[in-house]
Amino acid sequence: MGVSDTSCSGVILAGGLNTRYAGENKAFITIGGRRIMDAVYDVFADVFEEILIITNRPADYLEWDAFIAADIFPVRSSLTGIHTGLFHAGNPFVFVMACDTPFIRKEIIRTVVDRIEPGVSVVIPETDKGMEPLCAVYSKTMLPVMERHILEKRFKIQTMFHKLKVKTIPEDALRQADPDLLSFFNINTPQDFEAARQWINEERI
Repeated sequence: MGVSDTSCSGVILAGGLNTRYAGENKAFITIGGRRIMDAVYDVFADVFEEILIITNRPADYLEWDAFIAADIFPVRSSLTGIHTGLFHAGNPFVFVMACDTPFIRKEIIRTVVDRIEPGVSVVIPETDKGMEPLCAVYSKTMLPVMERHILEKRFKIQTMFHKLKVKTIPEDALRQADPDLLSFFNINTPQDFEAARQWINEERI
C-alpha cells in the first residue's frame, strides 16, 4: 500500500519505570490475564501497518514487531515521545497512545484516524473532562514547533494548539465507538489497577 497524504502510523508511548507505581513498568502489569502492553499492541496491530514504540528502555520491548526508539531529546515528557514518534514515522500522521491504557478499543482509534484530512495538524478527542492528547493524531508538519517548545522547556502539549489547525471530536461521537469511554482510562496508581481488576471481575469490560 502506498503512502497517501492522510496515511497514519501508530505510536505507543512506553516511557519506562513509574515512580507512582513503586518503580514498576506499567506496560508489563497484568490485568485479566494479559499484560497491558500486549492489549495495546494487539489493538494497534489490527489498525496500523507501521507501529512504533517510544521508550527510554528499548531492550525491554524487543519481543514486539515494531520500530523501537528512545527519545531524541533526553527529557521525560510525553511531548518528547510524540516528537520522536513523528520524527521516525514513515507516514505523514501518527496516532499516539500511552502504554498504560488496558481498555483501548480499535473503534476509538478508527474514530480518530478516520477524521484525518489534509491541512489538519491535530485530531483529538474532547470529552467533558477536556482534551485527550495521548489518544490523538499528530501531523509531521508539527515537528518544528514541537522542537521549539521542547528547547524552550514548554512541555504541555496543548500550548501548541493555538498555532495549529486542530480538529476536535465531540463526546457523542466518541461514545458511539466506546459507550463508557474506557479507552481513556489509564493506570497511574495501584488504586487504578484495583478499579480495572474489579471491572473485569464484574464483567463490565
